[in-house]
This record gives sequence, structure tokens and C-alpha cells, in this order.
Amino acid sequence: MLVLSRSRDEKIFIGDNITVTVVDIRGDKVRLGIAAPTDIPVHREEVYEAIKQEQRLKAEQETDYERMWREWAENKGKPCQ
Repeated sequence: MLVLSRSRDEKIFIGDNITVTVVDIRGDKVRLGIAAPTDIPVHREEVYEAIKQEQRLKAEQETDYERMWREWAENKGKPCQ
């Protein structure tokens, strides 16, 4: 992990198309501005974790759905019991 010190209004560049700017510092809180292309998602940690959890649940549901169809096909279309 790279650790940098920046003052208010100073920037950090990530590659050629992402800029992180220190917007404000109040006590133990730092406000950051992030400029990135629209095709690069930028999320707070808790939002990112919620998105990943939703994707995991969806994948599990799709697996159950696929299993149901496999069982249906194995029973040659007869209802599963």
C-alpha cells in the first residue's frame, strides 16, 4: 500500500484518468473529490461491500435456479418432488 501525505487542494493522480483531490480536512475527517471516467465505478467501502454481497446472493439464486432446471430435465419434464 502506498501511503501519501497531502494538504488541502492537493491532488493524487492514478494513471492518466483518475484524480483524487483533498477537498477539506476537519478534525479526523478528510473529504476527497474523485474524478474518474464514468466506466470506472467509485464507491465507499460499505457500498462496495453491499454490492458484492448482492452479487453473491444473486449467484447463489441463479445456481439454485439452474439446479431446478437440471433436475427437471433429468426427470424428463415430470414435476420434482
